[in-house]
Amino acid sequence: MHQLSDPKVKDLVLIGGGHSHVIVLKMFGIKPLPGVRLTLISDVSHTPYSGMLPGHVAGFYNEDECHINLRSLSQFAQAQIFIDKAIALDLDKNQVICSNHPPINFNLLSIDIGSTPNTLSVAGAAAYAIPAKPVPEFLANWNQLIKERQNYQKPLCIAIVGGGAGGVELALNMQSRLLATDAINFQNISKKNISKQIDNLSVESVSKSVVKFHLFHRDRELMSSHNQRVRRRLKEILISRDIKLHLGETVCEIQKNKLNLPITNYQLPITNYQIHCESGLRLECDRIFWVTQASAPNWIKASGLSTDDKGFIQVNDYLQSVSHPHIFAAGDIATMVNHPRPKAGVFAVRQGKPLFKNLQQFLLEKPLKAFVPQKQYLGLIGTGNKSAIASRGPWMWESPLLWCWKDWIDRKFMEKFSNL
Repeated sequence: MHQLSDPKVKDLVLIGGGHSHVIVLKMFGIKPLPGVRLTLISDVSHTPYSGMLPGHVAGFYNEDECHINLRSLSQFAQAQIFIDKAIALDLDKNQVICSNHPPINFNLLSIDIGSTPNTLSVAGAAAYAIPAKPVPEFLANWNQLIKERQNYQKPLCIAIVGGGAGGVELALNMQSRLLATDAINFQNISKKNISKQIDNLSVESVSKSVVKFHLFHRDRELMSSHNQRVRRRLKEILISRDIKLHLGETVCEIQKNKLNLPITNYQLPITNYQIHCESGLRLECDRIFWVTQASAPNWIKASGLSTDDKGFIQVNDYLQSVSHPHIFAAGDIATMVNHPRPKAGVFAVRQGKPLFKNLQQFLLEKPLKAFVPQKQYLGLIGTGNKSAIASRGPWMWESPLLWCWKDWIDRKFMEKFSNL
């Protein structure tokens, strides 16, 4: 059992090391509250920063540059940390049920565990596709693919399911990294020059590549949440880089091919799959990455918390559960009932400070303060070649300067958690 409750001590438990919670931990370290015992439950010790993830996939950032060390952050916040996965809540006893630890008591709870792409509705997707979230599992698969690619260059076919901003950006950055990896291997040049290789990618090098990309999207247009100019420009870029678009195609099944071919030491493991679409289209590929609409883990709804139709926790303007006032939520896992917004990291970052203030106000038994998120936000979509497209409302701008600006913003954000 988690430490026996001291009536003089209040237990604040944070589930998840998402963007809002890392800000809360940093602010508790700066402004601690006497009589409060802080606990973090996270299934990873290093949490990824989503803003730098595409750049990491492209090879622009190493792992340390785009991950926050939750152990050192917890130490700064004088919080105890359990590296474990929350799997249920007992709201009668106010306990968090974990995979490997005894139940953890709380007086006040906050949840910031992100979301995962919904694979349950498509046969075979959960077994054979690689979801973009949780990020640690995605990166483990991606790093394994890069490692395999360094040993042998056979034709490789990658499918990405989901044509929102996440799927489009992932396709462009994955392609850049794999082409640069192939160039390094073929030309026997130093890995230190990977960024230079990516900068010099040409239409010719893409068309000659043995790495082929296919992007599936159920709508007739990509990135429906962005303006027409942004959609049109990114479609042009994808086509110019020979990324095959399958628009208006709904993936309905994924099957694993049964191949009984000899495998030598010089071949990649044969892991071919078949994608089936409702239209009858079929495609054979080596890897399938799933970047569709977000979903919530089942245990959230099963706990008795009020959720929306997708299982996300419904919160009020104070980021407080509409059904359980002593439970707060932020980031992707939360839906603000009065201010619904897309599931994007920018909103989770903006919720960090208001969440911290309301957690402290609740513990001090003082009035909470309402938070209203911005209606529009600046989307910066990296194109895999150290350039970016900015999207806000009807506005669009494309420039390498945007990438430099985004890189500066992201590095400044990460500095907050490395120089404690």
